[in-house]
Order: sequence, then structure tokens, then C-alpha cells
Amino acid sequence: MSVDPSVYKEIFEDDRRGAALLEDLIQRFARPAVQTGGIDAVLQTYHRLGERRVLDFIAAQINRANGVPDPNAEPGE
Repeated sequence: MSVDPSVYKEIFEDDRRGAALLEDLIQRFARPAVQTGGIDAVLQTYHRLGERRVLDFIAAQINRANGVPDPNAEPGE
């Protein structure tokens, strides 16, 4: 099932409760790469990137609903 990007905009941008939820998610899961610690730092960074990927998807959907093209989209998407 595919959800129209406008739904993401309505929930996470237009609705103040959704905007607050998105802000909370960003504060919790949009963390920078780990700079020290060898292989453990690499693994922690990969973990953080996995968490952030969901936030990036939501932001991309909001942008699409606002008419901003996704530079990472495959042609025809």
C-alpha cells in the first residue's frame, strides 16, 4: 500500500501534534556519526543511519507534497 505524500504533509507539517511528534523523533534519532572508537564507531554510525533513514523518508514525502523534487528518486517515481 502506498500513501500519498500529502498525507505525510497533513500529519507531520500541518497538524501541530504531528509536527511535535516529528520534532521529537528528530531529536531522538537524527544523531551525528560517531567519530572515535574504531569498528564500534562504524557499527554505531550504521545503526544511527538506519534510524535516520525513516526520518529522511518522512521529510522527503513532505517535500514532495510541497512540490520539491526528490533528487534521490529514480526516474519515473
